[in-house]
Parts: sequence; structure tokens; C-alpha cells
Amino acid sequence: MANESAEQSGGLRYGWTTGACALAATTAAYTALLTGDFPDPVPVRLPKGHCPSFALTRERSGPGWAFAGVVKDAGDDPDVTHGAVVRSRVSRGERGSGVTFRAGAGVGTVTKPGLPLAVGEPAINPVPRRLITEAVTDLAGRHGDSGDVVVEISVEDGEELARHTWNPRLGITGGLSILGTTGVVIPYSCSAWIDSIRRGVDVARAEGLEHVAGCTGSTSERTVVELYGLADEALLDMGDFAGAVLKYLRRHPVARLTIAGGIGKMAKLADGHLDLHSKRSQVNFAQLSRLVRQEGGSAELAERVAGANTALDALQAALAENFRLGDVVARHAREVALETLRGSAVEVEVIVIDRDGEIVGRTPPTF
Repeated sequence: MANESAEQSGGLRYGWTTGACALAATTAAYTALLTGDFPDPVPVRLPKGHCPSFALTRERSGPGWAFAGVVKDAGDDPDVTHGAVVRSRVSRGERGSGVTFRAGAGVGTVTKPGLPLAVGEPAINPVPRRLITEAVTDLAGRHGDSGDVVVEISVEDGEELARHTWNPRLGITGGLSILGTTGVVIPYSCSAWIDSIRRGVDVARAEGLEHVAGCTGSTSERTVVELYGLADEALLDMGDFAGAVLKYLRRHPVARLTIAGGIGKMAKLADGHLDLHSKRSQVNFAQLSRLVRQEGGSAELAERVAGANTALDALQAALAENFRLGDVVARHAREVALETLRGSAVEVEVIVIDRDGEIVGRTPPTF
């Protein structure tokens, strides 16, 4: 593992991306191909000045090839690829070919348009490719080599790990993506999730889809699929990041958007919150109570809603009086969504569900 992972972010350790690991493994393998010796640990330089050194966990070589692997350390980030072994096999390529990338076992292949890589390409993202190519070029120059090599990146158990990522939905089959723009994993960073939302929109648009859905979890997603029969490519893993969906669609619109989630998160959206995580926004029961009164609910119900422990408690109290609190929340959440879209040509509906996935609130369908 890299020896700089003790760097802190709010008391938490930084980690290193799969792209940084692939860079280190390739640097070690190509060095061995040139010199016969594997550097261990192997130092690398990342875009923002970090210079970690990675210990090798795999190393082999033969005529015209060398192979090295490192263990990914994601620091204190809850990353599905933490502990994965990222490997690189470097072999001689055709004269004048430069650096050619291949997907080994556990690394996916792009099968749909809309991603920053062409269909059929190994899912090794542009920045890791650039960093690896620069490292190969530097080593080739120092050792008088042509730098014409084939770099095959693989990840042990990568195909299984990829089932727990967004790759299948994005049309990346057979394994993981080799990712990273800085090489550094910031603990509990939102950037990877938001980037996946954006790539999901890109894929949906490239597929010509006119209707996408942003859902807060698997239950709301299942409800929307049952309602509309949407394909996987139309489902955006919104989670708590309603703002990320809306702001990206503002610049890259599709015709129709369904937002779906439980009463709590939709109540936050109705109150103007675009980040629905419990640590960053709370249900405003006073506001819910005001909505009850504005929409004709009784003073008694408004008082019960104001004193509710949870949004679900408020919903159940409203349902007991035949007051459609879910519809009210959905309508106001839609207004916030439309304000965020700022006139972009996207039709929006909001669906509110209970814990069983039953629809308890919905804006009147406009599509």
C-alpha cells in the first residue's frame, strides 16, 4: 500500500484511486521490462503534487513482458474497491504504436455511447491513460527505449466488485473502471457519486432516451420501474443528490424527469434543500405544518404535524384525516425542481412513496 495514505482529511485518511494504483503497477512493470528489476516500493507523481510510493504485492516477468500489482488503499473512504489488487502487464508493442491499452480480467469494456471513452474501449479513463502514457514516455526516454508497449490493466475479482458499482447500468461490462482525475480518494467524498449521476445522464441522452428517473433508493426506483417500465439506462442513482441531477439536466436536458422518494426526503426537497442527506438537511416540521394549514387541513392536524417525530409520523397523521400530505409535498417539491432547472425544457413529476413502495403522493402527470 502507498506510504502517504496517512494524510488527513478532517481526521480521516486519504486513499488512492484505481488509476493511481494502475499507474504504480505499470511504472513497476515497465521498469522491470527495461532493467530486469522491480522497484519496490514504486514512487509515482500525481497531478496535484502528491508523490506516494506503492508496495508491490505481485511481480513476475518473462521474455518481452513484466507484470506487477499493488493493493488499493482507499484510506477511510467506504470504497467497494478498497483492498482490491490492481495489476498491470506491460509487453512489447508494434514499432511506432506508442502506448496501447487493453482490459485484462476484472476491467470493464465500454459498450454504450455517452461516456468519455469510445464504445469497445477498455474502461480506463482518460486521466489514468494520460498519467500512464507520461510515465512510460519518461522511462523510455531515460532508458533509450521506444516506449512502444501494450499495457493491460486487470483487477483481481473486479467483475464481482463491479456488480456493486454503477458500471452495469452505464454499459460497462466485464469489470471495474480504472478511475481518478487527481489520483487521490478524499474520504466520504461526494464527487464520485455526482460524477456517476452525470455519466448516467450522458448515457441516457446518447441512447436517445426521453424519460429518466432520479430516485432516492431502491424502493422508490422499483416503484418507478413498475409504473413506467423504464430501462436501466434511464435510472439515475440520485440518492441524496437531487441538486446534482437537476443542475446537470439544466445544462443537458431530457424531455421528462421523474423524481421519486420517501416522504422525508421529498419534504426536504419541497423545503428547498437540494442535498437530502440527514447530516446536511433536516425535515422542517414547522413548514410542513404551515403547508397543512395553507392546503385546508385542520388546526389539529397542523399541530400534530408540527410536533411529529418523523416525516412518516406526519404522513400517517395526515392519512388518518384523509388529508393528502404526500400530494402537497410532491407539488412543492416539483416547484423547487422547476426553479432549479431554470426554464430548461424538462417536464418534471414527483412521486412520494411509503416504506413499502406504495405511492402516497404524486404531482398530476404532465406526460
